[in-house]
Amino acid sequence: MTLLIVDDNAETRRLIKTIVRKISDAIFECEDGDEVLAAFDKYQPDWILMDLEMKRMDGLEATKQVLANFPRARILMVTQYDDGNLREAARAAGVRDYLLKENLMDLRQLLF
Repeated sequence: MTLLIVDDNAETRRLIKTIVRKISDAIFECEDGDEVLAAFDKYQPDWILMDLEMKRMDGLEATKQVLANFPRARILMVTQYDDGNLREAARAAGVRDYLLKENLMDLRQLLF
């Protein structure tokens, strides 16, 4: 399984990599939502693990752009925001699931 982690926090990306390392063949990273299209095109990951809040382009807009260009993309929103409106906005944008960062150990189950 190939994964693309999109998060503006290097420590969070490192933590996610540690959790999913054993279930993935390759892990790639982006620092912001505005880098996702090029990275998806280059790596064709099985899953994108997308942060919600980033500096240049948030995860909702990045999700919309990825799915407009690559409809088969599978995106899992990984965020600290436990908010019903944000969950609904993420689903409307096309994410497959929504995971709180406090529950990162659930990542392995959600990716299968």
